[in-house]
Amino acid sequence: MFWVSVSLIVVFIALAGFFPTRMGEVSTAALNWVTETTGWSMLLIPLGLMGLLLFLAFTKYGTIRLGPDDSRPEYPTYAWIAMLLGAVMGIGLITYGVAEPVSHLLTPPHDLAEPGSQDAVVEALRFTFLDWGLHAWAVFAIFGLAIGYSTHRLGNKGLVSPVLRPLIGRHADGVVGKTVDVLVILSTLFGTTTSLGLGASQIGHGLSQVTGATLTSMPVQVGIIAVITVIFTLSAMSGVSRGIRYLSQTTMVIAAALLIFVLIAGPTTYLINVFFRSLGGYVGGFLEISLMLPTDADELAWMQWWTYFMMAWWISWGAFVGVFLARISRGRTIRQFVAVVLGVPTVVFSAWFTVMGGSAMFMDMNRGAGIGEAAAQDVNTAFFGLLDQLPLTLLTSVVAIVLVVLYFVTGADSNTYVLAVISSDGELNPKRSVLAVWGILTGAMAAVLLYAGGLQALQTAVILSAAPFIFVILALAVAVVMHLRRDPLISPFPGVHDGSATGPDHGRRAARRNGEEPGDSDGPGHGGTVLEARTPPLAAVERG
Repeated sequence: MFWVSVSLIVVFIALAGFFPTRMGEVSTAALNWVTETTGWSMLLIPLGLMGLLLFLAFTKYGTIRLGPDDSRPEYPTYAWIAMLLGAVMGIGLITYGVAEPVSHLLTPPHDLAEPGSQDAVVEALRFTFLDWGLHAWAVFAIFGLAIGYSTHRLGNKGLVSPVLRPLIGRHADGVVGKTVDVLVILSTLFGTTTSLGLGASQIGHGLSQVTGATLTSMPVQVGIIAVITVIFTLSAMSGVSRGIRYLSQTTMVIAAALLIFVLIAGPTTYLINVFFRSLGGYVGGFLEISLMLPTDADELAWMQWWTYFMMAWWISWGAFVGVFLARISRGRTIRQFVAVVLGVPTVVFSAWFTVMGGSAMFMDMNRGAGIGEAAAQDVNTAFFGLLDQLPLTLLTSVVAIVLVVLYFVTGADSNTYVLAVISSDGELNPKRSVLAVWGILTGAMAAVLLYAGGLQALQTAVILSAAPFIFVILALAVAVVMHLRRDPLISPFPGVHDGSATGPDHGRRAARRNGEEPGDSDGPGHGGTVLEARTPPLAAVERG
């Protein structure tokens, strides 16, 4: 998997670097075809995953732990939440925290309001919540749940392919399974490099505002990527428990401080009122906006730039976030996992977009700040345009730059770790040389996509890489249900349900499936499988 993945990525980087114009033409044609024919699936599938997750959380399946029955969480809740927030979508919150709402203010989604009106403010936030809320985290949660259950409870490798064993049987360990894992690597890399490209642009604009110099040129952005690549590669090589954990907690503290500052310095009462009004509109019209698909070319173009891109971004991040969530969620019950992963980020991100985007929209409507018009030309200007309207502009701009750098490093080193794990056949402590290779390739991919076409090239790459991954998500959802139905807590004799318990020794086979040796008296599940297991009993039996 390592050599095949690396070879494909090097070929892509070479083609994009030497033939950027031709690559752009082909990518644009492919993008139009994909969104016209399968764009609907990027909204409907996350909606279906949401329903499945809620069903699993609030039924008997919710008590199952991601680990043996006696396992408990590895990290305290505050550290767990900080890591799942900080290592997932940090840079996007800076780039789009202001840019998306103010853009929707000028061009209301689906022409549902008058541009620049108060109704447009509510619609702007409702559709921003749609792009960054439950739909995104439903994709992440299904991957995290499936991979966490597979690794921590069944003792499989930290890969997607073993999760699909109930559907494809022994092929999970053959060419079909390896193909799925290579697809996971490619999709993950495209999704993450989009964030890195956005981060480099944000840092360039921030430094320009602080220093007064023009630091937004392509060579400067590539230089920023090179420096940050060295930092996040070294961080990834230091391990999850040290580098990623402490960086995540640091970014959460800085982000919370910046959020509180803008809330207090901005139109506080207005922001509180618009938050609850918009959140109520999002919840009340949830199904309506979740099923609002394009009916003409203009709406399709708008959704390519916003909703379809965002949904594809989350799909392409699904496996990366899933592996990372699985790594930090050992010992959590399915109910805890679903409640926190779906609920907490949705509320936190909704508050972030309301405070940042709501403040910018208020200033555009009441002070003529022009943040929205600037964002229409370049989304990277929006966040620093907001800070320019508030007190302590220099200080807050420096803080924002630091935050972007930390988000850059936190997200990228998490990504580097996950890519190294998958390409090392699920080895949870990959070699440092492998980590270094993926760190370099991640930085190179971000640089070449920026060079080949800037933000549009990044968005196109994400949507195209996510399109085939939709089928993997569907298979994953079916497979995880099949796994859970056989769980010892649900079925004392799993073989009865999967047709394998025929003959007088079905109890012996069931015990082996549960991770026990015949004659164990600890009860189901206590034959125990752990993430570090090299020859997990249940996985071995299933492969047999």
